[in-house]
Amino acid sequence: MTVQGEQALFERAAHLFGDVRDEFVCAAEDMWTWTAPSARDRLRAIRSQRPPSSRICKLYTPKALADEADEHALVEVSATGVEVRICVTPLPHETIVMDRRFAIMAGPPTRGVRSYTLVEEPAVVASILSLYWATWEKSPTLASFRADRTPSLSPESRDILRVLARGLKDEAAARHLNLSLRTYRRRVAEILLLLNAESRFQAGQKAQELGLVP
Repeated sequence: MTVQGEQALFERAAHLFGDVRDEFVCAAEDMWTWTAPSARDRLRAIRSQRPPSSRICKLYTPKALADEADEHALVEVSATGVEVRICVTPLPHETIVMDRRFAIMAGPPTRGVRSYTLVEEPAVVASILSLYWATWEKSPTLASFRADRTPSLSPESRDILRVLARGLKDEAAARHLNLSLRTYRRRVAEILLLLNAESRFQAGQKAQELGLVP
């Protein structure tokens, strides 16, 4: 069955997401491929009902780390136990397979609307899944991919790193950057996560090694 548009997909297939019990695998360019803004919160709530023991694997292209907000969100997703890998070659199809029983394949946009094909035929689903795992095995984990690249930091984050390097107290640093104290501390925590640093001192060292600060 083929449907047009994300809303039609959600209406036809939302229950399948809620029924996942064993395995959920996804291949997409970035984290926003599959959910329209109007359906995202509802779909997230459905996904949260999956058993803790279910395996979740997500395969993305480097586009998923194109900016700081997306990279931070992806690191947080990985921290929840979701297995994430980065496919460094273009993905031929954006695909979801649930419990090795149902597959959804996204077609290219036509005048801004994408088509989605829902597949239940066991032999076809098995073939799709075989291609998925072949690509998965050749792709680096999120951690190993990020270890070889400089994180995508915004100008504001680079300013925060410079202030950290000066050793200013949080209150003074927040005033200097025209941020509230709460926002400043939250942003520092986000930067530490992106740099995989356990302390501000370690973050400063890594920032210098990566050329993020003078």
